Amino acid sequence: MTCIKAWALFVIGFFLSGFMQLSHGQAQAPVAAPPMSNDGTAVDQGVAYALMLIALIVTYLIH
Repeated sequence: MTCIKAWALFVIGFFLSGFMQLSHGQAQAPVAAPPMSNDGTAVDQGVAYALMLIALIVTYLIH
C-alpha cells in the first residue's frame, strides 16, 4: 500500500511539474513585421511552378 502511494505521488508530481514552467515569465512582446517588398521573386517562382506543371501534364499526355 505504501508503495502504491509513493508511486502515485511520483506520477502526480511528474505531471504537475509541467505547470512550473508557466510561472517562469511573461510572453514576449510581438515583433513588428518587416515592410512588404515585392522584388518579383514570388512572381518568378509562380511562373516556374506553372511551367513545370504544364510540362508534367504534357509529358503525361504524350507518354
